Order: sequence, then C-alpha cells, then structure tokens
Amino acid sequence: MSETTVNVRYMVNDVEAAVEWYVRHLGFSLLSNQAPAFADVQRGSLRLLLSGPTSSAGRPMPDGERPQPGGWNCIHLIVDDLTAEVARLRAAGVEFRNDIVTGPGGSQILAMDPSGNFVELFQPARR
Repeated sequence: MSETTVNVRYMVNDVEAAVEWYVRHLGFSLLSNQAPAFADVQRGSLRLLLSGPTSSAGRPMPDGERPQPGGWNCIHLIVDDLTAEVARLRAAGVEFRNDIVTGPGGSQILAMDPSGNFVELFQPARR
C-alpha cells in the first residue's frame, strides 16, 4: 500500500452485497474478496475495508459488545454535479438518509450502503 492511501474500515452485514454496491454505484474497484468475512475496494487513494460479522474486526470486545455497521462516521466523496449524481443513484435504487442540504461550503447528501453505513456525497460551492 502506498503511504498516500487512506484506509477506512466499515463493518457490514453482508460483504458480497457491500462489494457489489460500492463497485456498481460509486466506482470502486475490487482489490480482494474473502467473503463472507472480508473484502477491500479502492477508489483513488481511498481503500475501504468491508468487514463482515465473521471477520476478526467483528469479534466481540472484552465487555461482549460487538462492532456493528451504521454509525454516523462516513466517507466523504466529492462529486462534480450532486443533483445529477443523486438522480442517477436514486434511479438505481440507492437509499438516502436525507435530501440535499446546501450551506456556505457546498451541497451534500448522505447515501446509505446496504448495511446502513453512510457515504456523504459533496459538491463544493463555486467560488
């Protein structure tokens, strides 16, 4: 791995469904697939580790709590035309947590992967 690669782990319920979703909808490339436990996909300098319930990352903590998908942390992908990207993804059946929100820095929306993890799509404000 390059030192410029950023690695992010997402816990997922179904590794195969997560791989298909990230590759099909968001343009990631498959690096490796050891489903049902683990797979990793990459887009640019982002390597996303998709860890299923049977992965080592899914093992219970000492207090018995299990890592689970769907937290509020998310990866943040910049897009050129947010409205067009949202229309494309909605037509493909991708679910969103909210509608497009616009602020001083740009516009954003939260897409949800099949396990409920968030992916923020962001279009910077024109300056």
